[in-house]
Amino acid sequence: MTDFKIISGTWQELQSNAMTIREQVFIQEQQIAPEDEWDDEDAISLHFIVLDHDQPIATARLLQNNSVGRVAVLKTYRGYGVGKLLMLEIIQQAKLQGREFLKLSSQVHAIAFYAGLGFVVEGAEYLDCGIAHIDMRLCSNG
Repeated sequence: MTDFKIISGTWQELQSNAMTIREQVFIQEQQIAPEDEWDDEDAISLHFIVLDHDQPIATARLLQNNSVGRVAVLKTYRGYGVGKLLMLEIIQQAKLQGREFLKLSSQVHAIAFYAGLGFVVEGAEYLDCGIAHIDMRLCSNG
């Protein structure tokens, strides 16, 4: 397996890498409108990038309200544990920051992935940008 490296930082520091990945995954692949992808939360979130050598291959952000969002792995890297590695890093970072819980809005096809990390479904399915989603939560004590 390739030796992946995870870096974290501000939007200002990681914007170009995060934008490249999110444009490929959300805007091109999933057909999400650019105006729905970019928001004011980027500027105030902690961002994560997974690198394969120096190539950015995955990204996510951790918002101030304990929400994990914009989790994206380039198509050619899916199925190799990159998403799990990324999420474990975010969970670890949240614990270090003393956050009591994490929450996210999972695309329905990814429920099992997040459940495998300890997230539990909350509420009913809903559409976000035309894609079925469901809220999930991870408590730090569990």
